[in-house]
Amino acid sequence: MRTADLIRLTALAAIWGGSFVFMRVAAPALGPFTTAGARVLLAGLLLLAYIRLVRFDAQWRRHWFHYALVGVVNSAVPFSLYSYAALHIPASYSVILNATAPLFGAVFAAVWLNERLTPRRLAGLAVGTAGVALVARGKGGGVAEFDASFALAVAACLGAALCYALSGVYLKRRAAAVPPLAMAGASQLMAGAALLPLAVAMPPAGWPSAPVIGSVVALAVLCSAVAYLLYFRLLADVGPARALTVTYLMPVFGMGWGALFLNERITPAMLAGCALVIGGTLLVVRAPVALRTARAATTPSRGSTGP
Repeated sequence: MRTADLIRLTALAAIWGGSFVFMRVAAPALGPFTTAGARVLLAGLLLLAYIRLVRFDAQWRRHWFHYALVGVVNSAVPFSLYSYAALHIPASYSVILNATAPLFGAVFAAVWLNERLTPRRLAGLAVGTAGVALVARGKGGGVAEFDASFALAVAACLGAALCYALSGVYLKRRAAAVPPLAMAGASQLMAGAALLPLAVAMPPAGWPSAPVIGSVVALAVLCSAVAYLLYFRLLADVGPARALTVTYLMPVFGMGWGALFLNERITPAMLAGCALVIGGTLLVVRAPVALRTARAATTPSRGSTGP
């Protein structure tokens, strides 16, 4: 991997890791649906403006259904779930649980893509599940105790990761021919349209503060529009397998940003749980060398794993 690619990969991990901090600031003031809806609408408009600027054909008539479905499953639902989780648990917990997306992906790929659950992958699922259980104990990091709100927030994060896995399988099975850049912009806009009625029905209690507005803008511009451009550049330059390694780096940045900007405490249980989740993910996604070589030129994008 070239130096420029490593810089892009690190920058993407830092940006997506920071998105959990921004949600932690914005969601309590705006609510989950307004936070997620404002983010995807603004990001979609910016990305589509870029698409128009470079004269890229998004093929709306041909792919509108894919844009709508992926927009809901890969953006509207998971962004809302993570925004809900931000009401109850630290950003550090959310970013660790986000790393379970490839674990869900292995299960769904076995069901719908006929990819075998080998002993290595089964071991990875077991290790990753142990990591989730350790993180979900809920002690430290700003969480006083394990209660119903905490449990629902953890379930929301796992549900969001599950959505990423589902959309990845759908993209590979049904929408592999859709241009990735068009998918990024159009799906964000469709996600915003889906969330708009919910945001209108549950508006914020008052006018948001400057930090809240800044967090929403950062989520839209930096964590969605810029991040997608970086992600798809990585896909083109190094392929999906290497681009997926952003999943392993995100918890490091997410925990670091949470500690730096939100004074969240990083506990030994969190570090151990994070190590187990990432270790399990590595076991699941790393195929034998011969198989990786055979797939390198043919594997399409599996969607986003970033929030």
